[in-house]
Amino acid sequence: MTLVPIRIVPDPVLRAKAAPIAKIDRVAESLLDDMLQTMYDAPGIGLAAPQIGVSLRAIVMDLGIREDRAGAEVWQMINPEIIGRSDEESAYEEGCLSIPGVAAEVIRPATVRVRYLARNGKTEEMEASGLLATCVQHEIDHLNGVLYIDHISKLKRDVLLRKMKKLLAEKADDTPEREHNL
Repeated sequence: MTLVPIRIVPDPVLRAKAAPIAKIDRVAESLLDDMLQTMYDAPGIGLAAPQIGVSLRAIVMDLGIREDRAGAEVWQMINPEIIGRSDEESAYEEGCLSIPGVAAEVIRPATVRVRYLARNGKTEEMEASGLLATCVQHEIDHLNGVLYIDHISKLKRDVLLRKMKKLLAEKADDTPEREHNL
């Protein structure tokens, strides 16, 4: 497993639609492993392949990390697609490893049904609600070149992006040898 740098907006890979993974082989398995290690190191609860510069349809999630139970419920999904959404909506404060230091409330369907290939190559479906529904929608959005900030007003989006740039500039001033991908 390898730690991979996380791409930060406005990196163009974050806005491209990711390609499907044709077959699950050692390369795909290695990608999932690298994504998990990178997500845990960040730390985050979800990561999509484009966030590490790989424009393929793969996501990983582990909501247990929020309760110091990393590895409690790991999801590794290849070619995930939302096949059903509830009419009921829910709002969550979302952040993103590719938009560090800021967050905003996003309204999404409260429940979704997702079909995907598991790491073992079998087609599986899951119904997600609550934080899991928000997380899986957020990560699948990444595969389609959509960021959570696209679900909020332009004014809020512009404010968040300015704040993020300011935070990264301040961090760069504190650690002059470190480069930031902005």
